[in-house]
Amino acid sequence: MSNNYPPISVIIAARNEDENLDQNLPKILNQKYPEFEVIVVNHQSVDYTKMIIGELEKKHSNLRMITIERSPHLKVGKKLPLTVGVKGAKYENLIFTDADCVPNSEHWLKLMARNFNRKDIVIGFSPYKKEKGFLNRLIRFDAVSAAINYLGFAKAGVAYMAVGRNMGYTKDLFFEVGGFKNHYHLASGDDDLFVQEAAKKKNFDVELNPDAFVFSEPKKTWIDWINQKRRHFTTAPEYKSGHRRLIGLQPLALLIFLITFTYLMITSPFWMFILCILAFRYLIHWIINGMLFSKFKSEDLIPFIPFLEILHLIIIPSIYYTNDVKKRPKW
Repeated sequence: MSNNYPPISVIIAARNEDENLDQNLPKILNQKYPEFEVIVVNHQSVDYTKMIIGELEKKHSNLRMITIERSPHLKVGKKLPLTVGVKGAKYENLIFTDADCVPNSEHWLKLMARNFNRKDIVIGFSPYKKEKGFLNRLIRFDAVSAAINYLGFAKAGVAYMAVGRNMGYTKDLFFEVGGFKNHYHLASGDDDLFVQEAAKKKNFDVELNPDAFVFSEPKKTWIDWINQKRRHFTTAPEYKSGHRRLIGLQPLALLIFLITFTYLMITSPFWMFILCILAFRYLIHWIINGMLFSKFKSEDLIPFIPFLEILHLIIIPSIYYTNDVKKRPKW
């Protein structure tokens, strides 16, 4: 076994109604990688999930299913099935994704796993699939904007989150921080809050090769997407204060800029000059973000960046500040 390709355990928590499970799993199982296993933790499903995985087990010797039977006493969320998967994993190095996700290439595992030779945490990118409609553009814009922040800060040495659809860490690190015990009461946080606890200054890296992207199914309705965002926001109060300030800098700066611009347009006689400053700001911002969106293979969103940025500034805080964190959203 080459040192560049350590054995890997891929862990997936599956529940009811995971879309295209029978199509997505083979694309994970057929990765071009020397030695790996795929563990699917069947979390209390009552649909065809168990049967689909069972049939695939017959064809793929590297697939294992662990079943958690239904019980009214078990909490919702991914943390229990993921913990079961980690404990049942054969190998030290772990990669995580979801049942509705599909790798962008057959080299996904190689690209993610190569980082384990230097680091204990690997942070990848998981875009949403491109579909028709304005909501899909907004969802993908939100995902890329978030990725620019958390991957950019990670590249600068500050890791404050990852997405559970495409990340990895070592088994030793999981047990070193006590798994998810400090935030087990929250349905979310198996990715971002875990990174908050486990990431040290030099124990993580990011993987930005497009062949290592893992595409996920986007929500189809506004209500489903808003509920998803509300569930994600339940972890925000648990973030370190320094990280919260870093995340808030960009939207705060944009808000101050727009308020100042509006005030000056109303009160200043030099409105033409002020308008030119706004245009120049948006042109530079558009060019820089266009290059970044291109890097994340979202070129179709580039023409809409100025409009989506302002809309995003309105919608996301509205969802956040109207979120009732006492109501625990279900996974």
